[in-house]
Amino acid sequence: MKNKYLKAAAPVLVLAMGFGVVQLMAATKPAPEKKEEEQRLVSLMYAEAREDTVHLEVATQGEVRPHTEIDLTPQVAGRIVAISDSFAEGAGFEPGETLIQLDDADYRLALAQAEAGVAQAEVLLLQAKAAATIKRQQWKSINPNREPTPLQVNQPQVEEAEAKLRSAKAELADAKLNLARTQIKMPFRGRVISRAVGVGQYVTANTPLGRVFATDRVEVRLPLTDSQLQELDLPMGFVATSKNPGPQVTLSAQVGREQHRWQGRIVRTQAAVDQQTRLIYAVAEVEDPYGKGASNGAPLAVGLFVSAEAEGVQAHQALVLPREALRNADKVYVIDENNRLSIRTVEVLSTSEHRVVVASGIANGERVVTSTIANAVDGMEVQPVTQLARK
Repeated sequence: MKNKYLKAAAPVLVLAMGFGVVQLMAATKPAPEKKEEEQRLVSLMYAEAREDTVHLEVATQGEVRPHTEIDLTPQVAGRIVAISDSFAEGAGFEPGETLIQLDDADYRLALAQAEAGVAQAEVLLLQAKAAATIKRQQWKSINPNREPTPLQVNQPQVEEAEAKLRSAKAELADAKLNLARTQIKMPFRGRVISRAVGVGQYVTANTPLGRVFATDRVEVRLPLTDSQLQELDLPMGFVATSKNPGPQVTLSAQVGREQHRWQGRIVRTQAAVDQQTRLIYAVAEVEDPYGKGASNGAPLAVGLFVSAEAEGVQAHQALVLPREALRNADKVYVIDENNRLSIRTVEVLSTSEHRVVVASGIANGERVVTSTIANAVDGMEVQPVTQLARK
């Protein structure tokens, strides 16, 4: 009986002893070491601010307008018998090219009549001169020692004949001019804005036929502040001369998928301040905008809105930074000597596509951040990385 109890209790005793051994081993096992996670620093690219003598960029905007734009009108009346293919909206024409032909039958008839009138007046003048010569000879033969009066030698009749000849020649010139005016031409190279007539239409003098503009040059009206005028050294009422042709200006615009640039000059400024905007307007001109002045085949088209940049003539001692360093219009991130981020507010003098010119807020040689950074915190530790120089 005793052996039966021992056999039944043996498994329980083994389990109890095993549990105790496990607890003892767990109690005596040394605690694992806690590893502190190392802080991972943000790597930021930087460039050094450099002090330099610079000329500030003056930036503004404006719309391209034609230098010469007129309504095309006839000077004589007539029915339109032909219209050139060049006289179509958007088409270009050459100087002296006939754009519209009016019926000239009546004007050719008037020319023939004027030519006949000149011939008749020439004959009358010859007759008057011959009669005057005979009268003078007769007078001398009868009165050799006396001078005749003009009337006695038909001098008034000669003068009247000469006046009639001059009048006939004037009528002939007028007839030739009216005949030439049946061919409507322009004295300049240009393009057509609009056309208002068609073949078969009868028009009178000053009837609007369409609107055209010259393409020899275009102009852009640019608003400038007082300080911008001072940077460009332009007085109010400035007019360009051969000795002072005016500052160069670069015009740019997005045409299709490409950015295009055109070169021009400021040729004049207004002599008064605009009462609404309190700005002063300067006018920049570009020569041959549809030819040699085009940008890679893209003309500086009338109506295009462009940005304008001109370099100031006054020199400034300032700090130059890469364009990527400027954030939120007047903020710059600086990496100090302890590799900590310092958020600075700077005084911006000018900005361009590649650079920023500042007057204060940072010092020469300080490292300015050029790479993007999210959630920048003043004083945070960073890992600086030198930026490669721009080629």
